[in-house]
Amino acid sequence: MKTIVYATDYSKNAIAALKYAHGLAVQMKARLVVTHVFGYPVIVGMEGLDAPFPHSEKASRRHHRQLLETFCAAHLVLEPGSTEMRVEPVIEKSAVQGIMSKANDWHAEFIVVGVRGESRVQELVQGSTTKQLIERAPCPVLAIPSNVVYKPLETIVYASDFEEEDIFAIRKLITLAASFQALVKVVHVSAKKEDDGEGHLEWFKEMLAQKVSYERLGYELLFSDAIFESLNSYIEEINADLLVMLEREKRGLSRKWFHRDLVKRMESLGKIPLLSFRENNHHCLYS
Repeated sequence: MKTIVYATDYSKNAIAALKYAHGLAVQMKARLVVTHVFGYPVIVGMEGLDAPFPHSEKASRRHHRQLLETFCAAHLVLEPGSTEMRVEPVIEKSAVQGIMSKANDWHAEFIVVGVRGESRVQELVQGSTTKQLIERAPCPVLAIPSNVVYKPLETIVYASDFEEEDIFAIRKLITLAASFQALVKVVHVSAKKEDDGEGHLEWFKEMLAQKVSYERLGYELLFSDAIFESLNSYIEEINADLLVMLEREKRGLSRKWFHRDLVKRMESLGKIPLLSFRENNHHCLYS
């Protein structure tokens, strides 16, 4: 059974992500694991105490389990048998490490997190939990803006460089799209001065056809020097439900550097959910 891990901080910003994660789990017939990461309990005034205090740890875990249950009950309408759901708080000093450990425990398909709308640019500069998860998590990360209302996926945009690495991410994406019979549009924004954009597209389509078989798969080649703005306009034009991007490793090429910046710039818009794959997650992309 597939597993989706959803991490919450109990805030209002996390409610939309909870509902989205639950909707995905029901549609994909996946298990939903709801988690919250909290720090080691300590006793004030005792110097040099590095190990967690056993009784306090047990009480804190029980407390957060109850908080998770209350949070879910307040914001979800749970129909019997709709999906398996578990609440599992994690004791860890680092929220990122705690979430990743839970994803590893369950071999999660996705990590789902909520992101704030009004302060996300500052959050990205300072280094948010979402940004760190995108760069380090063992599985794809789905970031849900606080103003998004869950509905079944109909149109998914995959922003592509038309390179071989994209093929394996798209193959993984199709497993999600197929659960909804959603249309997947593979989009590349080509600079006006770039040579042979059409030829590059045909090469990519041929390569992808050898790896992926999905009827509702389309392609779009856009020509513009304003890559970010053109991609955003296209997403609005077709009323996309989900943007998908591949977080690439540093390779010294300006194109790769721009792509890394673009992931974070798209994340800051907060209009639709962003699903981020990471290039060196071979166990996810090649499975």
